[in-house]
Amino acid sequence: MSGGPRVTLSFDNGPEPEATPGVLDVLRARGLRATFFVLGHKLSAHRALAERAHAEGHWIGNHTWHHAAPLGGLPDATTRDEILRTQDLIGDLSHPDRLFRPQGGGGALGPHLLSPAALDVLRQGRFSLVLWDAVPGDFRDPDGWVARALAACRGPDPLTLVLHDLPNGAMRHLDRFLGVLADAGTAIVQEFPAGCMPLRRGEATGPPAPPVGRYVTNHAEAGAEP
Repeated sequence: MSGGPRVTLSFDNGPEPEATPGVLDVLRARGLRATFFVLGHKLSAHRALAERAHAEGHWIGNHTWHHAAPLGGLPDATTRDEILRTQDLIGDLSHPDRLFRPQGGGGALGPHLLSPAALDVLRQGRFSLVLWDAVPGDFRDPDGWVARALAACRGPDPLTLVLHDLPNGAMRHLDRFLGVLADAGTAIVQEFPAGCMPLRRGEATGPPAPPVGRYVTNHAEAGAEP
């Protein structure tokens, strides 16, 4: 494996018929595997895309049902439904670690991500909480995200990158982006860095308790994705 920087790829907010197949084609051509954090309401309409991703070795994670707002500000009953309804639909496509990523509400990591009720659901359900290091903003800047992503991926620390398989044209740059990383000796791995997983199978991985206090590189404006 390369001795250069290590980047974990993840894609949020799909599956989308106009974007996810192209992403999967690029990853397959390059022999890379990633994680797709799906929205429940999209999975219900486009399950075959998640099934293809799973069959090709990608991990499927939970990114809530509606993605309407960070869970820290939602009623307890809504929070439980957002997580558990989606997980029930994921079913046998789920990674054994029951990967869950909360909505960022702008990309910043902080207490807004999870309410006490949400954290209880994750702990009791033995979910693994997957956060992130860099959100280059492909959802709002379909052309300019590549430069920000490349800057974030220079290392030296392992990094979890959040992209989005959305039908806005941003993923037409994915192959070029991955090619630049390959030329730079960057290792694309599927495993998440320990620092991005404050909960693993419902158990805290170490202090501080989630949510951790780091902030993403080049995070988006408040109120936007991921």
